[in-house]
Amino acid sequence: MVRQARVLAQATSDLVNAMRSDAEAEIDMENSKKLLAAAKLLADSTARMVEAAKGAAANPENEDQQQRLREAAEGLRVATNAAAQNAIKKKIVNRLEIAAKQAAAAATQTIAASQNAAVSNKNTAAHQQLVQSCKNVADHIPQLVQGVRGSQAQSEDLSAQLALINSSQNFLQPGSKMVASAKAAVPTVTDQAAAMQLSQCAKNLATSLAELRTASQKAHEACGPMEIDSALNTVQTLKNELQDAKMAAVDGQLKPLPGETLEKCTQDLGSTSKAVGSSMAQLLTCAAQGNEHYTGVAARETAQALKTLAQAARGVAASTTDPVAAHAMLDSARDVMEGSAMLIQEAKQALAAPGDADSQQRLAQVAKAVSHSLNNCVNCLPGQKDVDVALKSIGESSKKLLVDSLPPSSKSFQEAQSELNQAAADLNQSAGEVVHATRGQSGELAAASGKFSDDFDEFLDAGIEMAGQAQDQIQVIGNLKSISMASSKLLLAAKSLSVDPGAPNAKNLLAAAARAVTESINQLITLCTQQAPGQKECDNALRELETVKGMLDNPNEPVSDLSYFDCIEGVMENSKVLGESMAGISQNAKTGDLLVFGECVGVASKALCGLTEAAAQAAYLVGISDPNSQAGQQGLVDPIQFARANQAIQMACQNLVDPASSPSQVLSAATIVAKHTSALCNACRIASSKTANPVAKRHFVQSAKEVANSTANLVKTIKALDGDFSEENRNKCRIATAPLIEAVENLTAFASNPEFVSIPAQISTEGSRAQEPILVSAKTMLESSSLLIKTARSLAINPKDPPTWSVLAGHSHTVSDSIKSLITSIRDKAPGQRECDFSIDGINRCIRDIEQASLAAVSQSLATRDDISVEALQEQLTSVVQEIGHLIDPIATAARGEAAQLGHKVMQLASYFEPLVLAAVGMASKTLDHQQQMTLLDQSKTLAESALQMLYAAKEGGGNPKASHTHDAITEAAQLMKEAVDDIMVTLNEAASEVGMVGGMVDSIAEAMSKLDEGTPPDPKGTFVDYQTTVVKYSKAIAVTAQEMMTKSVTNPEELGGLASQMTNDYGHLALQGRMAAATAEPEEIGFQIRTRVQELGHGCIFLVQKAGALQICPTDSYTKRELIECARAVTEKVSLVLSALQAGNKGTQACITAASAVSGIIADLDTTIMFATAGTLNAENNESFADHRENILKTAKALVEDTKLLVSGAASSQDKLAQAAQSSANTITQLAEVVKLGAASLGSDDPETQVVLINAIKDVAKALSDLIGATKGAASKPADDPSMYQLKGAAKVMVTNVTSLLKTVKAVEDEATRGTRALEATIEYIKQELTVFQSSEVPEKTSSPEESIRMTKGITMATAKAVAAGNSCRQEDVIATANLSRKAVADMLTACKQASYHPDVSGEVRERALRFGTECTLGYLELLEHVLLILQKPTPELKHQLASFSKRVAGAVTELIQSAEAMKGTEWVDPEDPTVIAETELLGAAASIEAAAKKLEQLKPRAKPKVSIHPHCSFGDALFSPLVCSIAGERSSNTEGVQENAKTFRIFSD
Repeated sequence: MVRQARVLAQATSDLVNAMRSDAEAEIDMENSKKLLAAAKLLADSTARMVEAAKGAAANPENEDQQQRLREAAEGLRVATNAAAQNAIKKKIVNRLEIAAKQAAAAATQTIAASQNAAVSNKNTAAHQQLVQSCKNVADHIPQLVQGVRGSQAQSEDLSAQLALINSSQNFLQPGSKMVASAKAAVPTVTDQAAAMQLSQCAKNLATSLAELRTASQKAHEACGPMEIDSALNTVQTLKNELQDAKMAAVDGQLKPLPGETLEKCTQDLGSTSKAVGSSMAQLLTCAAQGNEHYTGVAARETAQALKTLAQAARGVAASTTDPVAAHAMLDSARDVMEGSAMLIQEAKQALAAPGDADSQQRLAQVAKAVSHSLNNCVNCLPGQKDVDVALKSIGESSKKLLVDSLPPSSKSFQEAQSELNQAAADLNQSAGEVVHATRGQSGELAAASGKFSDDFDEFLDAGIEMAGQAQDQIQVIGNLKSISMASSKLLLAAKSLSVDPGAPNAKNLLAAAARAVTESINQLITLCTQQAPGQKECDNALRELETVKGMLDNPNEPVSDLSYFDCIEGVMENSKVLGESMAGISQNAKTGDLLVFGECVGVASKALCGLTEAAAQAAYLVGISDPNSQAGQQGLVDPIQFARANQAIQMACQNLVDPASSPSQVLSAATIVAKHTSALCNACRIASSKTANPVAKRHFVQSAKEVANSTANLVKTIKALDGDFSEENRNKCRIATAPLIEAVENLTAFASNPEFVSIPAQISTEGSRAQEPILVSAKTMLESSSLLIKTARSLAINPKDPPTWSVLAGHSHTVSDSIKSLITSIRDKAPGQRECDFSIDGINRCIRDIEQASLAAVSQSLATRDDISVEALQEQLTSVVQEIGHLIDPIATAARGEAAQLGHKVMQLASYFEPLVLAAVGMASKTLDHQQQMTLLDQSKTLAESALQMLYAAKEGGGNPKASHTHDAITEAAQLMKEAVDDIMVTLNEAASEVGMVGGMVDSIAEAMSKLDEGTPPDPKGTFVDYQTTVVKYSKAIAVTAQEMMTKSVTNPEELGGLASQMTNDYGHLALQGRMAAATAEPEEIGFQIRTRVQELGHGCIFLVQKAGALQICPTDSYTKRELIECARAVTEKVSLVLSALQAGNKGTQACITAASAVSGIIADLDTTIMFATAGTLNAENNESFADHRENILKTAKALVEDTKLLVSGAASSQDKLAQAAQSSANTITQLAEVVKLGAASLGSDDPETQVVLINAIKDVAKALSDLIGATKGAASKPADDPSMYQLKGAAKVMVTNVTSLLKTVKAVEDEATRGTRALEATIEYIKQELTVFQSSEVPEKTSSPEESIRMTKGITMATAKAVAAGNSCRQEDVIATANLSRKAVADMLTACKQASYHPDVSGEVRERALRFGTECTLGYLELLEHVLLILQKPTPELKHQLASFSKRVAGAVTELIQSAEAMKGTEWVDPEDPTVIAETELLGAAASIEAAAKKLEQLKPRAKPKVSIHPHCSFGDALFSPLVCSIAGERSSNTEGVQENAKTFRIFSD
C-alpha cells in the first residue's frame, strides 16, 4: 500500500503541475480559475494521502493507520475525478465510439455470414431463430451508427453522448442473442467454409459486445447523472415539433413520411401508449424510492417511448383526411408531451427529497393528468370516436333504468315476449359482429359498434316493456343493468384490441366480454319469458354455442391456463358429462319430463363450452409445439396471467356489490378474489427474486403487499356481509373493493413493461396444419350439437314425430363421433412425442457410427480426413459440445412441465449429434496417439448414450407436471449428461492447450462474463457469506495460476496450455459464484462493484490466455514473454480488486476467510515440521532449553483464548469487530505456532517422539481454530436460535478443549514420568474429534479408490500391535510412540474410508456398511487406547491380559472394513498380489515393448551427422562426449515414450 501510495503521489504531482500550466496558458479567466481551484483541491488531497502513507509506513501493523490511508486514497480518487472529469469523460466517450463502430461492423459481418450459411443449414428451427435475431440486430444498427455520428459531430453535446450510450446499451441484448443464435446454428451448417465464417464472425461480435458493454458502463457512470435533464430536453423538443406539425396541418402542408400509413401509425400509437404508461409507472416508483440511477433510466425510456408516440401521432394526423381529427390528434399529443415534461421535472425534484409526502402527492397528480391526456390521444384515433359515441349512447339509454318504478306495459304478454326474443337474437348477433370487426379495418369497427348501440336501445326498450308486466320488477331491472354493463365492457374490449392487436390476452378478454353479454341476455330471457318448458333452455344453449364458436377460428394465443394434459382431462370429463346429458335429453323428451329435459340441455351446453375451450387450448399448444413454429421466450412475468387475474377480480368485485347477488354468489366471488390475488402475490414474489433491477424488485414486493392488504380488508367486509346482508354492510364491501381494484390495475400496468414481458410463440404453417384435425373435430361437434339441440327443442313440443327422432339420433351419432375424433386427435398430437422418437432414432444411428469408428481405430484402419485441419475439427467439436451442454437444462425443464417446448428442444439436441460424430471421428482420425483416439471416441459415445437416456426420460415425462414419478429419472439423466459434457470438454481443452489453441477458452471466459449481466440469476441457495467464500477461493486460485504462468513462460512454455485451461475453468466457476454474490450483496452498489470487477478480471484472463497461446506457438519470442508477464501481473492486480470489493460487502466475513487461509497455511507448515521431527533433523539453533520457551507458550496460548472469546462474540456484533477478532486470532496462532516450534526444537533431535507430541498439540489447536473461524463466518449476523449458532458453540468448546490440552502437554513435556500419559490423553481426544467429523453428513471434497482404503487399514494393524506392546511394557517412550502413530493411522484410515465410500460408483448399502465398520474400528481402537491409559495408571497383570480381547475387536472391525472396501470394487476386481496377475502384467509389458521397438525400427532413418564445434576453452573429451550423451539420452527418452504408449495399447486390447 505504501509503495503504491508513492507512485500515486508522483502521478498526482505531475497532474497538478500540468493543470497549473494549462491554467496559465488559458485565455478565459473563468476557466483558468476553475483549473487552479481543481489543482489546489488535488494538491491538498495528495498531501493528506502522503501524510497517511507516512503513518502507515511507520506502523505497518496498525489497522487504524491503514484505514486512514484507504480513506485518503479514496479522497484523492474523488478529487482526481473532479479535476480531470472532462478529460476522462472525453476519453471514455471516445472509447465508446470506437467500441460501437466495431460492434456495428461485426454485427453487419455476422448478418452477412448468416445469410451465406442459410442455404446449407439443415436445422430449420435454428435457422429461423438466427434470421429473427439478425432482423432485431439489423433494426438496432442504424441507431448505433447514428449515435456514433452524433457524438463525433457534437463532441461536447451531452444529449448526443447520452444518445450514443442509450443506443449502445440497447444494442447489447439483441447482439448477445444473435451471438447465441449464430453459435447454435454453426454445428448444423454443412458447408465448412460458411460454418467457419459464421463461427468466426460470432466470436468477433462476442468480443466486440464485451468491449461495448464495458465501455458503455463506464460512459454511463461518467454521463449517467445527466439523463433526467436530457430526457426533459428531448420531451420539450418533441412538444415543439408537434407544434410545428400543427402549424403545417393548418396550412395544409402536413404530409405522411415514406412508409407511413393510417393503419400502421394507428397501431404504433396504440401500442406505444401502453409503453409510455408502463415507463411512467416505473419513473414514479424510482423517484419515490430515491434511486437516481434507475430514475434516469426510466426517464430515458419514457422519452424514447414519447418519441415513438409523437411520430405515430404526426403520422396519423398526416394520413387522415379529416382536418378536425388531425388537429385534435396533434393537440392531444402535445398535451401528453407537456404533462410528461412536468412529470419528469417533478420526478427530478422528488429525488432530492425521497420521503417528502408533498412531492409524492404532486407526482401522483401530474401522473394522473398525463394518463388522462394519453387516453384522450388514443381516443382521437380513427374509429375510436365512433366506439365512444356508441358507449355514450348505451350509457344514456341505461338512464331509463334509474327510475323507481316502471310504467305498466301497453302490449300483450305474448307480443312483448316475442319482441324481447327477437331483440335478444339481434343483440347477440351484433355482439358477434363487433368481435369480428376488430380483426378488420377501423371503419368496420365503427359500423359494428354503431349497429350494436342501436340494437341495445331496441333490446332495452323491449326489456323495459317486458318488465312492466313482471311481478318482480327489481330483479328484471337488475338484469337489464347487468346487460348494460356487459355491453359497455364488450365495446371497451373491442376498442382496446383495435388500438393494440398484439396486446397480451386482448383477444381472450374480448371473447370473454362477448360471452358475458350472451350469458346476461340468457338470464333475462329465463327470468321474464313464459315459454313451453325446455324451450328457453334450448334457446340459451344455442346462443352460448354461437358465442364460443369464435374460439376455434384461429387459436394463435392461449385461451386459458390449462396445460396439454389438463386439456386431455378436461375433454374426457366434459365428454362424459355430455354423453350423460344427451341421453337425458333424449329420454326426458320421450317421457315428457320437460323440467329435467331443460336441466339436461343446460348441462350439455356447459359441457360443450368446456370441450370447446379445452380443444382450442390444446390446438394452440399443438401449434406452438411444432418444431417449425417459433418457440416463445419466458419473461419475468406472464402479462396474460396478470390481465386474466385483473379481469377475474373486477368481475368478482362487481358480483360482490351487486344487490341481486345471493349469499352463495357472494362466497363464490370471494373465493375467486382470494384465488387470483394469491396467484398475483406469488407471481410478484417470483418476479422480485428473479429481477436484477432493484427498483422493480421493491415495486413487485410493495405491490404484492398492497394487493394482500386490500384483499384482507375486503375479506373482513365479506365476512360481515355474509353474517348480515344489510345495505350498510354491502356499502362497506363496495368501498373495500375500490383499493383492491386500484392496486391490481396499477400492478398490471407496471407488469406490462416491455422489459418484463414474455415473447409470444409464433405458429408456423406446419403448426397450423397440425391444429386442423383438432379444430375440425371441435367445429363438427359444435355444429352437430347445435342441430341436436334445435331438433330436441321441436321434439319437446311434439314427441310423437318419428322422422324427427331419427334426425336426433343422426345428430347424436355425429356428436359422439366428433368427440371421439377430437380425443384421438389431441392424443395423437401429444407435444414432443413424435420429435422424441425421431431424435432417439437419429442418436442411435450416431452411436452406431461411433462404434464403427472405434472398431476401425482399434484395428488401426480409421481413414484420415484430409479435407479439413485438426484446428477446424477441434473448434467444430468444441462448439457442438458446448451447444449440447446449453440444451440440457432446457430439455429437463420442458420434460418436467413444459410440453409445448419439448419438441423444439429435443429436435435441436438431435440435430447436433451428426456434426458431433463427424467432428469427433475426424479429429480421432488425425490424432496419432491411440489412447487419445480411444478416449475421444469413448467420451463422444458416452455423451450420445447419456443424451439417449435423457430423451427416453423426457419422452416418459412428456412435459406433464403431474407425472412426478418420472422427474427423478429426468434429473438423473440431466446430471449424467452434464458430466459427459464436462469430461469431453476437459479432454478438448487439454488437447487444444497443448498446441496453443486458446479460442475455445477465450469463448468460455467471454460467455461466463456475459452471464454476469443476465438480469435473472437463479434463486440463491446460500447467503452472501457462502458465495463470498467460494469467490475468494477461485480468485486466489486464478492469482496462483497467473503467478505459475509467469514462471512457466520462462522455464516450461509447453505447460502454459494446461495452466490456461485451469484458469478458464476457475474463471467459469468464479463468474457463476460472483453473479450470486452480487445478487445477494447489500447494499446494491456493492453488488454492482463485485459484478464489474469480476468482468474486468475476465478481460484480464482473456488477454493472459491469448498470450499463453501465442507463446506456445512461438516459445522463444521474448516480446510475447514480456507481454504475458505484464498480463499476469494485471490479472493478479484485478484479483486484488475483486477481493477488495468482496471485503467492502462483508468486511468481517472476508477477514474470517483470510484468517482461515492463513491458519490452513500454518497447519501445512506444522505438518512439514512433524516430518523433520520424525526424521530427527529438528534441532535448536542455540543451546537453549525448553524452559526458556515455556512461559512464552503459556502467555501466547492465554492470548489466543481471549481472541477466541472475541471471535465467538464477534459473530453477533458488527462486521468491524468480527474483522478485528479474526485478524487478531490469526496473528496470535501464528505467534503460538512459532514459539511452540522453537520449544519443540529445544527438546533436541534425540527425542523426536516428544517433539512430535508437542507439535501435534499445537496442530490440534490450529485445526480447532480453523473450524471455529469457519463456524463464526457461517454464524455471522444470524439470530441466536439459528442452527449455525449451535455449531459455533460446539466449535468454541472444541477450541477450549484443545488449548487446555496444549497447556497440559507443555507442562508435562519435561516430566518423563507423565508425558507419555499426557500424549495418550491428547491422542484419545484427537481421535474422538476426528470420529465426530467422520460421522457428520458432510460429503468429502474428493473421492479415493477402495485400494487406498484397504492400504490405510495396515496402519491400524501396526498401531494396534504398538499399543498392545506399550500396554505391556508401560514405558513412557513406547506410549509416546504409540500416541503419535495412532493419530496418523486413525486419521488416515477415517479419511480414506469416507472418501472411498462416497465414490460415485459405490451403492448406498455398501457405503453405509463401510462407514459403520469405520466407526466400529475407531471405537474399538479408542477402547484399546483408553485401556492402555488405565494400565499406565494402575499396571496389573489382569488388565494387561485383557489387551488381547481389545486388539481382537479392532482386528475384527478391520477385517469387516477390508471386506466392505472389496465390495466397493465390484466383481471385476483382481488381487494385484496374485502371481497370475503379476505374470500377465509382465507379459503385456514385454509385448508392448516389443511392438514399440518394431515401430521404432520401421521409422528409422539415416541419422544426420552431428556438427561438433569445439569451444576454445573446452577439452577434447568434453567436445567428443557431450553430443554422444545427448543422443543417448534422447534415444532413451524416445524409447521410454514408445514403451509407455504401447503398454497403453496392450491394456486396451486386454480389456
